[in-house]
Amino acid sequence: MKKLISTLVGGLVTLVLLNAAPATEFNKAKAVADKKAAVTFHDVKGLQFVKDMKTGWNLGNTFDANSTKGMASETCWGMPKTTKPMIDKLAASGIKTIRIPVSWSNHLIDNNYTVDPEWMTRVKTVVDWAIDAKMYVILNIHHDNYERNAPIPKGKGYYPTEANYAESERFISNIWAQISLAFNNGYDEHLIFEVLNEPRMRNTRHEWSNDKSSKEYAEEAECLNKLNQVAVDTIRASGGNNKKRFIMIPGLAASLDSVTDKAFRLPKDVIADRLIISIHAYSPYKFAMEAPGVNIFANIHKIELNSLFKRLDTEFISKGIPVVIGEYGATNKDNLEARVNWFSFYISQAKKYGITCVLWDNGQSAPSKNEGERFGYYNRSAQKWYFPEILNAIVEAAK
Repeated sequence: MKKLISTLVGGLVTLVLLNAAPATEFNKAKAVADKKAAVTFHDVKGLQFVKDMKTGWNLGNTFDANSTKGMASETCWGMPKTTKPMIDKLAASGIKTIRIPVSWSNHLIDNNYTVDPEWMTRVKTVVDWAIDAKMYVILNIHHDNYERNAPIPKGKGYYPTEANYAESERFISNIWAQISLAFNNGYDEHLIFEVLNEPRMRNTRHEWSNDKSSKEYAEEAECLNKLNQVAVDTIRASGGNNKKRFIMIPGLAASLDSVTDKAFRLPKDVIADRLIISIHAYSPYKFAMEAPGVNIFANIHKIELNSLFKRLDTEFISKGIPVVIGEYGATNKDNLEARVNWFSFYISQAKKYGITCVLWDNGQSAPSKNEGERFGYYNRSAQKWYFPEILNAIVEAAK
């Protein structure tokens, strides 16, 4: 839907065409509303804003865990319950940004997409701890990408195909309307919304790598463009500080190739310079994630990383569009020295281009030759870093 509004510019009335947010169905009587005192949203240019975020860390496998329903889901993937001392220690260690991935489809209390108020309140509590610790906070829709290309049961998430578009739009508009209701005037620019996490056609050959000449890819990319627009329109329609809030926008699978492809487009926005490109980059893959892959960080890997950052600069940063790498990391192959060198190089190169990177942490710190996702860095129970050398490399490179 669209609506016309009139604006007075230089004494002339100009008609401006704006997207109207889709209608929502959730039970407003049960939805959590932002009741914090209003705060000032400071005007800052996008490129400078992302530079100010410095370096970040993900509260992974926690609020995004979706193996069960109810409040127990926070710890169902083996992570301890998040505490204020944990967040405070994290901030004191030099981390300036925290990404809080959240799954929502396992926390709906009716058939109209109403989020369990206890769940929303718990998310707000942890967000507030981070804001009080002077951190930037990224809040998103995480593991709500439906598991297969089949009719989505109502309230079970989204899937970027035309056959599933109507249900995907309803889910995304209802969830973002409730997040926007719970987080608005009480939060300044330190709170950032991220539309979706790694949206893709799950369990198909197009999930992680796409044949860009195929009709499936064209359909998937266009559906994501429309869903990104729906999320932005919904957030902006909530008014207040959300009309000015920075919003991170992903491409398919949050990949560099997807956001730099001609099929991707940024949503139209009612305010300039408030959209941020969101990608994930576990690069080079053979070193950073593949098992067994390689465990030595070599010059050829530096060349690959240089190419990645230069491409982001050419496509976006040089054009005034900021970039956040919302997930990165190097899996533990019992190669601490090589990983320290990788982190130092990665973050120093990112800083050169004004890119903030947010470390993925799933709590799995022990080395493995056969498992490629050993991304444990911060011991949340002891509130200490498993590898202080890695933390020091990140913080020093980000200064």
